[in-house]
Amino acid sequence: MNSYEIIKKPIITEKSMKLVEKGKYTFEVSKKATKIDVKKAIEEIFKVHVTDVNMINTLPKSKRVGRYTGFLPAQQKAVVTLAEGDKIDIYAK
Repeated sequence: MNSYEIIKKPIITEKSMKLVEKGKYTFEVSKKATKIDVKKAIEEIFKVHVTDVNMINTLPKSKRVGRYTGFLPAQQKAVVTLAEGDKIDIYAK
């Protein structure tokens, strides 16, 4: 898999921005990706050193619009911890 196929997009929320202060960045990744794949992809794309990767599988979320119900798709997230001194400018890429 290509590095850009593994890393889909950064997740920018209030909670994830608080983690940035600790050197942790959150990304939505492919469902087939492993921790090793994510580590290599982040290091290749952003030219930083990754020390730890934590993966989170989210379940489909129920949504309702009027009388119609449906689901948002399940997704996989990765919280990546960088080496001290490294940082990613999420808004630049």
